[in-house]
Amino acid sequence: MNLEEMTPNQSARRDRVIESALELASEGGYDAVQMREVAISAQVALGTIYRYFSSKDHLLAAAQLELWRKQSERLKAHPAKGESDAERVMSVLNRSMRGALNDPQRTQALVTASSSPDPAVRECQSELMGIMDEVLGAAMSDVEPTRRDQIAVTLRQVWFAWLLGWVNGWNDAPTVSAQLETATRLLLA
Repeated sequence: MNLEEMTPNQSARRDRVIESALELASEGGYDAVQMREVAISAQVALGTIYRYFSSKDHLLAAAQLELWRKQSERLKAHPAKGESDAERVMSVLNRSMRGALNDPQRTQALVTASSSPDPAVRECQSELMGIMDEVLGAAMSDVEPTRRDQIAVTLRQVWFAWLLGWVNGWNDAPTVSAQLETATRLLLA
């Protein structure tokens, strides 16, 4: 169901479903998000959830998209600070990593769901990638536009790869942050 076509009541129900999924993910990660539990928590019928989301992965991908929409708005209101493009990009990445570190169970659930081959997840990911590229690009005011776009895509992919490794236990959060800083400095040297 398209967001623009929803009535205020439908939109409110959808928002409750997303909030409930995020709360369950915070409490127990990916496995804790069960559609029946989401329905109970959001006080909606199970069928209502499936009207908006085709699967658990779709629900979590939509939740991640909503979080990034809010993050984008916050960054527009309070742009990244720094003397150089690299410092500003690192400011954006560090803000986002703080959110991930503050809620590792939720991060694990969102990253796991975003790896799904579900076509509905792909739609969310496509929009999410655009938001992330825009956010990263906005921090690079001194870079030529075509190069800026390429750097944003590359950093987004590096970031996702390292996050995937973190949530799967292949590395730790300080390693993710260090690798993101290395990649940022290499690309923006």
